[in-house]
Amino acid sequence: MLKFFARYKTFAIVFFILSVIIIFCIYTLLKPEERLPVYQPDMVNAELVDSTVQYVRKYHKIANFELVNQNGDTITQDYYENKIYIADFFFTTCLTICPIMTDHMVQIQEKIKDDEDVLLLSHTVFPVTDSVPVLKKYAREKGVIDDKWNLVTGDKKQIYELARKSYLATKSTGDGGKYDMIHTENFVLVDKDRQIRGFYDGTDPEAIKNLMHDLEVLKAEYR
Repeated sequence: MLKFFARYKTFAIVFFILSVIIIFCIYTLLKPEERLPVYQPDMVNAELVDSTVQYVRKYHKIANFELVNQNGDTITQDYYENKIYIADFFFTTCLTICPIMTDHMVQIQEKIKDDEDVLLLSHTVFPVTDSVPVLKKYAREKGVIDDKWNLVTGDKKQIYELARKSYLATKSTGDGGKYDMIHTENFVLVDKDRQIRGFYDGTDPEAIKNLMHDLEVLKAEYR
């Protein structure tokens, strides 16, 4: 009996290794590749979408923009060409959700600071007070890395249209007067083709974990 097992020992080992490889290959082939959806306006809560784009079902992209960052530099969509980026909306004097959101952006910045493919973009929703010097002071206080993260101000109408028509991220239109403003906790994940690939509650640590996971999934699409 021992001679029998000794004779077929090598065969058994080889057979076992081949079996493991075959099972692994079958599992890999059958397991669907994780891929993020491409969000269209008709897929999003209608309250978050401007009525002019509410029923769009394909080809939705972030519109061109021209805003000014914390250093007084003009920032356009060209800055984010061939980049993945995470966008949000805030204002510097906010005492409710914005500090939490900004802290989470700081955490994300730390994780992506050496990643050349990923950038951040925060739009002030209160441009009447968030001037370039105000944004610069805020950026310094929060440890913003200029090459990774733009805090932008500019024309209020343009910013608000971006929020509702492009990023599909806020219920309010902010058209109630000079000091009326939109408010949204949404972080928006945008791919290299200016398409929305995810929405995340910027105040929720678990949502931020999901965002970082989805960011890796999205980056895998470009490998």
